[in-house]
Amino acid sequence: MEGRRAFTVRAFLVGLALSLFLSIACPYTVLMLHTAGMSADFITAGAVFLFFLLTGANGIVRKLKRGWALSTPELIVVYIMMIVASAIPTWGLVANLLPVMTGAFYYATPENGWKDLIWPYIPNWLVPDDLEAIKHFYEALPEGAPIPWGVWVRPLLAWGSFVLSIYFVMACMMVIMRKQWIEHERLVFPLTQLPLEMVREEGALFGSKLMWTGFALAFVLPSFLGLHHYFHFVPPVQMQRVFYIFRRTTRLRIFLNFPVLGFTYFINTNVAFSLWFFHILSRVQTGTFNVMGFSLKGHNEVFTGSSPSVSHQGMGAMIVLVAFGLWTARRHIGAVLRKAFGGRSELDDSHEMLPYRTAVWGAILGLCFIALWLRASGMSFKVVFMFMLGAFVVFLGLARIIAEGGVGFCRAQMVPPPFVVYGLGTEALGTSTLVSLGFTYAWSTDIRTTVMVSTINGFKLADTLRVHKRSLVWAIFPAILVAMLGSIWVTLKLAYTYGGINLQSWFFGGLPRTAFGFVADKLRNPVTPDMVFQRWLFTGIGAGVMGLLMFARHRFVWWPLHYLGFPIGDTWVMEWVWFSIMLGWLVKVLILKYGGIRLYRNLKPLFLGLILGQISCAGIWMIIDFITGTSGNYIYIGVP
Repeated sequence: MEGRRAFTVRAFLVGLALSLFLSIACPYTVLMLHTAGMSADFITAGAVFLFFLLTGANGIVRKLKRGWALSTPELIVVYIMMIVASAIPTWGLVANLLPVMTGAFYYATPENGWKDLIWPYIPNWLVPDDLEAIKHFYEALPEGAPIPWGVWVRPLLAWGSFVLSIYFVMACMMVIMRKQWIEHERLVFPLTQLPLEMVREEGALFGSKLMWTGFALAFVLPSFLGLHHYFHFVPPVQMQRVFYIFRRTTRLRIFLNFPVLGFTYFINTNVAFSLWFFHILSRVQTGTFNVMGFSLKGHNEVFTGSSPSVSHQGMGAMIVLVAFGLWTARRHIGAVLRKAFGGRSELDDSHEMLPYRTAVWGAILGLCFIALWLRASGMSFKVVFMFMLGAFVVFLGLARIIAEGGVGFCRAQMVPPPFVVYGLGTEALGTSTLVSLGFTYAWSTDIRTTVMVSTINGFKLADTLRVHKRSLVWAIFPAILVAMLGSIWVTLKLAYTYGGINLQSWFFGGLPRTAFGFVADKLRNPVTPDMVFQRWLFTGIGAGVMGLLMFARHRFVWWPLHYLGFPIGDTWVMEWVWFSIMLGWLVKVLILKYGGIRLYRNLKPLFLGLILGQISCAGIWMIIDFITGTSGNYIYIGVP
């Protein structure tokens, strides 16, 4: 059965059209309608919603004329294209990239001194070279003035070649690791459960009363927020509370989220327990240190954990997670390398998206291009290696965590720029390297979704349905390209029409000021060797604890605590979802204890309905808001 060909012209055209639609609609709804991000997180909510509509319409077409309906493999190709495209338009890349490219110029003032501190070290090919065009990007064009597309061509070509290289390397890495993760280790990939059930030809999911019960619950309760937005006499359902502990120094958020609750049902109970347990434990550590007055020197940077010590512990844990995963896969990786370099290897790569030789050489050459590009942007060679190591540790670590744990809403506790700065000290970096690190905030910090994760989830879907993977190369890479072009076009169009600062305060204000505020702060307040030692000490502590957790997990059958939550337990994203994970874990434990595996299987549609219901609720209200021309009707999908 292996090798069902799913790449047809009509599947490609439908997938391309829906990918383009997502690349335009997702930025539009976030920037213009001020709604939740349908492409913000690893669950790819926009793709799920469109797939729900597509499978429903396809079922109707199948009943009318079966030959016109898309087959199950064709539907999966369309879905894979959409989830890959979803990783690009907003938080994944474009909505971050364009403001970071220009923020050092627009937000420069005599008070912050960025003109003297930062401007001289910015390569002219990296940014638009017209200050008036940059100003109008944030404040809108004068009436009747044309959009200055020309000033963006050179920097976007430069950035485009760089980003496409990163995406290609990600895809190559996932080709190399696919067999290890899917066939050898048999990771569960919980995020693939819903689309797989949606394409079952017998329509079991959509014919399930339990599914529609969960759907109704998750659709109706958040809809009170939408109704309240239009009719203020309708009371909104409050789904969150915030508490402060340890003398009000540490925040704990209680938030009910139905998609998180639903996805948790498909996660191993030990993994689910570790996710919320390590969040609480990290907050206890932070609170204890706050009460004691203990803190590492330097700032706790944006996109990290609740304290510098916890943040660096998380990075140490992530390094060990990736290193251990590569060590576990050493025989498979060795066989892949032998295949790539012409040695004797028993591996068959005829069913991979790319031949192993292409994947290995593609990853090597792609990494070399990325290194040279970073060097040309001002980063010194001695820093390039450490930065790339930190970035791809985070990318690979998150891909592994999501493949094994299905955590649709997560982020790393430490991101590459501060990891490099606090790991080497500012004296070893230099001004041009720091400025180059500021630009990396566009693609390496607010990592809530990646092409790498979408690609490996796509491979799992193709494997499960025995879809021929070699043809996926003609689905994934066009989807990436059209998503980049569509999202860049609509973001520039909206910014020049309405003014970026009038669209969304974080993308056009908070992020660029964070990126270059980080640079200016480190230039004025150097990171000294004693600060470096403290940070590495806690990185080492995190690595040691992670090593012990992994050793205990793999050595002792009775050991209950999984290690997967340790690298990601204390982030702003986990702050929003930990309670729903705990609730989902508790429900699953009780069901397995008192109803057994049979009841667990019977109740699956209920929890799939919870996921689909809240995502559909957000999607329907976005359509209503678009028709009525209203904005600010924020229906939560996961986190703000």
